[in-house]
Amino acid sequence: MTRKLTGKCFCGAVHYEVADEFVYAANCHCSNCRRTTGSAFKPFAGIEREKFRLTAGDDRLLIYGDETGHDAHCGRCGSLIYSLVRDGAYVHIAMGTLVDDPTIRPTAHIFVGSKAKWFTIADDLPQYDGHVPY
Repeated sequence: MTRKLTGKCFCGAVHYEVADEFVYAANCHCSNCRRTTGSAFKPFAGIEREKFRLTAGDDRLLIYGDETGHDAHCGRCGSLIYSLVRDGAYVHIAMGTLVDDPTIRPTAHIFVGSKAKWFTIADDLPQYDGHVPY
């Protein structure tokens, strides 16, 4: 039986459930991820879309993008919950919204070519100027 993880936004209006079967995880340093999170990078875990399910607050989502790719924020508190990517086939869960501890850990830093100059990466994970092939 697949272990299920739960997650939610800061204010608790949006809740989700996701299988603990992430395919990949990374820390993204691109300017878009920095802006959507307000942080130096976005730790995310990728999974097939059908393994992710909103359990509360789907009517509270603020979607930026379209049906093939978007960022989904809580419309009340602004938390970035997930990004729909890869032509709508995958979801990138913002790992900071997970309530439960996932099995996966980020394995790389991506888009370090555009990372914030004020931030120093202090771990030994591989660093890539762009995407890492998954």
